[in-house]
Amino acid sequence: MYPSLSREEVLRYSRHLTLPDVGMEGQRKLKGSSVLVVGTGGLGSPIALYLAAAGVGRLGLVDYDTVDSSNLQRQIIHGSDRLGQPKVESARRRLLELNPYIQVDAYNTLFSASNAMEIAAEYDLLVDGTDNFPTRYLLNDLSVLSGKPYVYGSIYRFEGQVSVFDARSGPCYRCLFPDPPPPGAVPSCGEGGVLGILPGTIGTLQATEALKLLLGIGETLTGKLLLYDALDLSFQTIQLRKNPRCRICGAEPSVTSLVDYEAFCGVPANDHAVPAPPAEWDVEPQELSQRLRSANPPLLLDVREAVELQISALPGACNIPLYQLAARLDELDPQQEIVAFCRTGVRSTRALHLLRSAGFTQVHNLRGGINAYAQQVDPSLFQY
Repeated sequence: MYPSLSREEVLRYSRHLTLPDVGMEGQRKLKGSSVLVVGTGGLGSPIALYLAAAGVGRLGLVDYDTVDSSNLQRQIIHGSDRLGQPKVESARRRLLELNPYIQVDAYNTLFSASNAMEIAAEYDLLVDGTDNFPTRYLLNDLSVLSGKPYVYGSIYRFEGQVSVFDARSGPCYRCLFPDPPPPGAVPSCGEGGVLGILPGTIGTLQATEALKLLLGIGETLTGKLLLYDALDLSFQTIQLRKNPRCRICGAEPSVTSLVDYEAFCGVPANDHAVPAPPAEWDVEPQELSQRLRSANPPLLLDVREAVELQISALPGACNIPLYQLAARLDELDPQQEIVAFCRTGVRSTRALHLLRSAGFTQVHNLRGGINAYAQQVDPSLFQY
């Protein structure tokens, strides 16, 4: 038995009520439904906004990041007046402003194997608003083990993907991608960039699939992968097959519970969790400034993408993007002192591990990256 609609709700949802495939019964079904949205950033913003506006009765939001000014180019659920606030609280406030007739639960915590089952237990549907592989595999396995459909979406630069994974009636994410890519093989949105409107396109498609699943209407993307390219505005649909030997949804599964997904993927679930290098590897911005003026300055190795040099750059730096570094090690002298840097220190930390494993012993990391250098040494440089 679905909850009834108030007079105010009938007026609010009137454009749904006149749709033959929705009507009063469908709208009541939405009011009685619940959706867990993991991530309240680029994808999570349009997903949560449209599900709230549509009248999904209960939304759960999981995130533990805070609102930063660099988010606002695409994370439209947040505003300039909420900088520094927890994203889930900022998003919850906006959703209740949009629709006060729904319930919004905020989970300001890392979504992990230790709490995922407990958090998801109260919801009918799982929707992916994240941008990392550990959480993606976690959501997939949670979907299979709990029997809840998983609406998947991902974005990178100008391209996006959408699918619905439901092992009860089709393949799961592991059927398509049994193993994650090697660590460092795929840049994050922070490293590679993303067209601001792209998560709006992909997130809205995810919200569409979620509503279709909740209402039981139309044909969903179960068993299909939708590919979108914003540069030529093209869509492609690839048919997917269930893998009978899939490690979690196959005939003889080897994965029967949630695992340590950061260990499985070999990468942390977010940049904040990237292990800091040993203290002796770090060079502080002020110290680097002094050493650059010495008689024997170190080689500056900029591991950012070339386009980032248009924003800020350190004079004389050698630019080898992180994702080209392994193939271009012969351009560097293993005996020379090197200080690697990037935007905030995440990519340069990875570069140090690569260089040290290749026999480079005199390599260091600019702590905090070029943003910290701009803040502490050269305020004429832009921070981004």
